[in-house]
Amino acid sequence: MMAASRIPAIGGRLRLGEPMQRHTSWRVGGPADRFYLPGTLEDLQGFLRHFAVPPLTWLGLGSNVLVRDGGLRGTTICLAHSLDQIIREENTLLRVGAGAGAVKIAHFAAKAGLAGAEFLAGIPGTLGGCLSMNAGAHGGDTWSLVEWVEVIHPHGEIQRLSPQDFQIGYREVKGHGDACFIAAGLRLIPEARDQVMQRLRDWQEKRAATQPLEWPSCGSVFRNPPGDHAARLIEAAGLKGCVRGEAEVSSQHANFIINRGHARAVDIEALLAEVQAQVQQQFGITLQAEMRILGEAKHA
Repeated sequence: MMAASRIPAIGGRLRLGEPMQRHTSWRVGGPADRFYLPGTLEDLQGFLRHFAVPPLTWLGLGSNVLVRDGGLRGTTICLAHSLDQIIREENTLLRVGAGAGAVKIAHFAAKAGLAGAEFLAGIPGTLGGCLSMNAGAHGGDTWSLVEWVEVIHPHGEIQRLSPQDFQIGYREVKGHGDACFIAAGLRLIPEARDQVMQRLRDWQEKRAATQPLEWPSCGSVFRNPPGDHAARLIEAAGLKGCVRGEAEVSSQHANFIINRGHARAVDIEALLAEVQAQVQQQFGITLQAEMRILGEAKHA
């Protein structure tokens, strides 16, 4: 049973037993023991110092995670729709909160006549998630734009760091430990507004034509292996349309697993494993997941 309460003298909302299917783009996931939505950065600092119960799980729009049916222990902190401010600090530098949606960032930059962030319109997550995994699309990646980042540590301390403080690779970022990204400075390139907006529209139209956006999913499931594409391998293995329960490998884009209505996390995880096993067996290639699997399995 879910309960909600106002946190004394700090602000934000703390919910107990919050169903995670409400906060993941796959629309699956069991309850979070404690689910906190900060109103401000100061709220978040105070909560971490006085009320957070470990382990901590950080969440944005829930678009790159699979939360298992048994849910999440400890405290889940959701930054989406709170730390989402975008400020033009300099002519070509945006200060962006980690809770800002990638699509929102792309549109803000385009309207400001700033190029380089258009690829973010193809990513269904927040800046925090993009920073955590160096998300990318259309040949662009998040950290190529980053001039600095700010992180918050588990006890509320804030630190500003540079890209040189991290090990950044393809869909992987190491070096922030148990800290969470809360903001970044994104350096962009001046360009005629109409040109940037047109390129943004073209990419969005291509995404709508090639991806199953009408169904709940997490976006691309697997990383592209060197010199190849995960979608090509999955399709070549004959796995388009493969189902487990109401989870299905999309017939439109093979690197998407969609929820056809009432899929469970266990169905999606089983389908992930089946795809990996078949591609390994047929091509000798081990597909690596882009998304993260969180939480505990539901016990009978």
